[in-house]
Order: sequence, then structure tokens, then C-alpha cells
Amino acid sequence: MRTLMRFLSSLFMVLAAFCFAVPAFAQGGASLSPKTWVAIGAGFAMAIASAGCAIGQGKVAASAAEGIARNPSARTGINLALFLGLALIESLALYTLVIIIYAFTQAK
Repeated sequence: MRTLMRFLSSLFMVLAAFCFAVPAFAQGGASLSPKTWVAIGAGFAMAIASAGCAIGQGKVAASAAEGIARNPSARTGINLALFLGLALIESLALYTLVIIIYAFTQAK
């Protein structure tokens, strides 16, 4: 099993290197403008931020449900911490969106 994982890891690294090397062998054509690169980077940034938010929100909700199941009398305190945590987690995605919009407007 370990050798299979090592082989697959090596295979995917080689395939990734080939994917990054393809533009180096491209013929002619105009280079991409900075706004295009900002848009590509913004897509990756928003995807990573959204994935992080989704994982965080899932863990917060699961922990709150488990806490309420263990101690129903602490529901108000757990709900307060739940909603505060969810608001802070969601602000990560909103801050990322604001930074992306700012970077896109500043690109020339």
C-alpha cells in the first residue's frame, strides 16, 4: 500500500510538472494582461477561502450540536458562541472578496 501511494505521488508530481511546462512550449501569441492574472488568482483565492469557511462552519455546527446534546441546559450559551463563531468564519469569505475586488481595481 505504501509503495502504491509513493508511486501515485510521484506520478501526480510528474503530471503537474508537465501541466506547468506546457505554456513554455506554446508558439507565439500575446501574453496575458495583469488583470487576467489577477482574475485567475482571485478565483483560486476565493475557492480556498470558501473551502476553509465551509470546513470551519461544519466543525462549528457539529460541535454546537454535540454540546447541546450533552448539556441541554447550556443551550443559550452554546447558541451565542455558535452564532458568533459562524459570523467570524463568514467574515473571512467577505474579507477575501473585498481584497479581491480591491486588487482587481488596482491592476493595470
